[in-house]
Amino acid sequence: MELKELAKILRRRRITIVAMFLVAMAVATAVTLLMTPKYESKAEIFISSDAQTLAENTSATTGVLYKISSYANLATHQEVLDRVSQKLDPPLSPDQLEGKVSAEAEATSVILTVKALDEDPAEAQRIARAESEVLAQYIEEIETPRGQNRSQMTTTITNSASYNADAVSPKTVINFAAAAAIGLILGLALALIRDLLDHTLKNPADIEKVAGAPIMASVAFDRTVTKTPLLSDVQGFSPRSEAFRLLRTNLQYLDLDSQPKSLVITSPMPAEGKTSTSTNLAIALAQAGRRVLLVDGDLRRPRVADLLDLEAKVGLTTVLVGKSTLAESIQTHKPTGLSFLAGGPIPPNPTEVLQAAATRDLVRGLRDMFDIVIIDAPPLLPVADAAILAHSADGALLVMRHGKTTTEELTAAADRLDSVGARLFGVVTNMVPKRDAGGYQYYYYDDEQLIDLKLQKARDKD
Repeated sequence: MELKELAKILRRRRITIVAMFLVAMAVATAVTLLMTPKYESKAEIFISSDAQTLAENTSATTGVLYKISSYANLATHQEVLDRVSQKLDPPLSPDQLEGKVSAEAEATSVILTVKALDEDPAEAQRIARAESEVLAQYIEEIETPRGQNRSQMTTTITNSASYNADAVSPKTVINFAAAAAIGLILGLALALIRDLLDHTLKNPADIEKVAGAPIMASVAFDRTVTKTPLLSDVQGFSPRSEAFRLLRTNLQYLDLDSQPKSLVITSPMPAEGKTSTSTNLAIALAQAGRRVLLVDGDLRRPRVADLLDLEAKVGLTTVLVGKSTLAESIQTHKPTGLSFLAGGPIPPNPTEVLQAAATRDLVRGLRDMFDIVIIDAPPLLPVADAAILAHSADGALLVMRHGKTTTEELTAAADRLDSVGARLFGVVTNMVPKRDAGGYQYYYYDDEQLIDLKLQKARDKD
């Protein structure tokens, strides 16, 4: 995985990472606040030999260094704990003392450090004092040879038990540092796992590879779309308007020799924005002076008439059964000059209606009446309707929703079109978050460039 791709994943999953970090910090805060502060008192015992000569002293010192770790273990020896318990007033049981006392020594040192831990600094000092005195005496006793009354080791308490008012536990800084590290590591791991398990499409290169067709335009997520769904309702040069102008221009460049005159717009699954895309593309083309007919070919859930606020009772199905003529059924959207043919009453058998030869002839005949015919079709995967319409048209555009459409769905949709011999012109990505919009790059041709390209094409023919 490239560093650039990793950065995109981390940016995309930043909420997961931040959430795990905050959870870890919250847990660390709760644990730290719930922990009872503990205080530590220390005492030091210097252990030396009772040697008379330099040679004996050197040998004895080596012996002390060899035994020093064993002396440290004696701090929790049962005999020592019993004596400390008896020495303390008020007393503590040996079991209570076992979790409070310890001793340690460095391998190259003859100084034994005795430690006592308690929730009260004064009690910690009292325990450490008693422990150090008993341990020092016990070491001398066990180093006294049998039958003699003189120990081979001399113990001296060099530093008496200290009083420390600063708690040694909880270690707030360490707790928070560890929580921060754990939270980040878990957040990063979870982000990568979620991305590996996420089959939804977000990367432009992946979308084009899966579809086997270029991205024609990207429509950014817009919270105002429910209030102003049509381009004719949008003031100025909004990102949404620019996206459809771009789509309009790129359509003109699809084939300079043979411009598509009938275009089916569909999507792999429902709720991906195909109806708003087909309607707004038709409006964008009409605003450019093209003679455009928008056909609502979704005979299961027709929605275009509602969007345009036009009559839905007459349309495709009434024309096919002879209840109305084509001229009577085509309406005009006055704000844009767009021509519109509604779906008409919903038939009980939409697929059979669209498969009929009369429907194919009608769709092909409409090409001669307008500069371009845009057909809003049902989603490709749930039903066969869109594939049937795409077979009768010059080609299709697939609308997919950024971060919702999966690799499997887009693959199946492209395969469905290919199976009926329909041409897939390209993909329109819908509801792209602003943070991801920068990943989409297109070849944009303005009108002058388009004219130049057409002239160059004509010269090449000559």
